[in-house]
Amino acid sequence: MPFMPWTAELELGLPEIDDQHRQLVALTNALHDELSAASPRRSAVGEILEGLVDYTHNHFIVEEVLFQQHDYAETPAHKAEHDGFTRKAMDLLTRFDGGQEVTLEALEFLKQWLVHHICKVDRAYLPFMREALQAQRTAALA
Repeated sequence: MPFMPWTAELELGLPEIDDQHRQLVALTNALHDELSAASPRRSAVGEILEGLVDYTHNHFIVEEVLFQQHDYAETPAHKAEHDGFTRKAMDLLTRFDGGQEVTLEALEFLKQWLVHHICKVDRAYLPFMREALQAQRTAALA
């Protein structure tokens, strides 16, 4: 069983966002697998961690552009969540680059943050986004 299994609870029903969330889960699991190995390879941990930080940053941009396109009123609060996580992830990467090890506790933090963010914070924008996307499709057909 993976460290962070993909479950129906994590599914939002927005294909592009769900695909990106699946990739974030896969990267989290890859980091866990490497850290849990008998002899974790520092270079592999670094590559996965950098990939996770980069992919997360790009995912946040996709969400924020979507919010701007549809004038989502909660954008500042949602972006603040993104910014807080980005700071913590960059701090983890900076400390790793400085010689510190990535611990399973840090990985647990990543997992818990992702689950909370997807299941609570992202899920909060679903009613608005579904309505906005439906209105966009309707307007395109008119």
